[in-house]
Amino acid sequence: MTILLPVVLSVNTGVAQPTEHSDVNFTAIDKQPIAGPVRVSVPGLGGSGVAGDELCDTRYHGGEAQAVYAFAREDLDDWAASLGRSLGNGVFGENLTTSGLDVTGAVVGERWRVGSALLEVTAPRIPCRTFAGWLEEQRWVKRFTERAAPGAYLRVVEEGELQAGDAVAVLDRPGHGVTIGEAFRALTTERELLPRLLEVESLAGKARKRLRA
Repeated sequence: MTILLPVVLSVNTGVAQPTEHSDVNFTAIDKQPIAGPVRVSVPGLGGSGVAGDELCDTRYHGGEAQAVYAFAREDLDDWAASLGRSLGNGVFGENLTTSGLDVTGAVVGERWRVGSALLEVTAPRIPCRTFAGWLEEQRWVKRFTERAAPGAYLRVVEEGELQAGDAVAVLDRPGHGVTIGEAFRALTTERELLPRLLEVESLAGKARKRLRA
């Protein structure tokens, strides 16, 4: 029996492009796979933690607790089948497209060793109108929210390099058990779950601000 280990299929970065779907009139959501090792580091305020990756609306993207965004290829494949269109790695704006990793089931605060970098899961991605405008799919925010497989933001605990083909090793997992999927539902459609998030110390600041609101 072949056991498939979790891996990074691609590392994706984007450059700013004009858009009418963002308050700042630019977006770098169109991320493309790049070859070779990529440096990940702790970003400055509103910056990306992935070298060569640009961010535009820093009110909602980037920063220390949202330095890297990961999305599962399996979830992209499910969306491709549902939408009846091809979806390449990076099309959801993710920096890491993974395979064999249950990103929705990742526990907030668990740590991944990828290449020489150490990353920590911090929060789910909340969809926005820029995302909807980019995909040009009707009712996209509602549909993405209903599926509740949002991908995970990560902070950089130890800086290093990673690349396509690197294994993703889950080193430790907090005992509270709150997953990315559960955190997403709490922040969007199942507000009765919000008290569960109060015990999650590693929850990203922007998600915590939404929790307080």
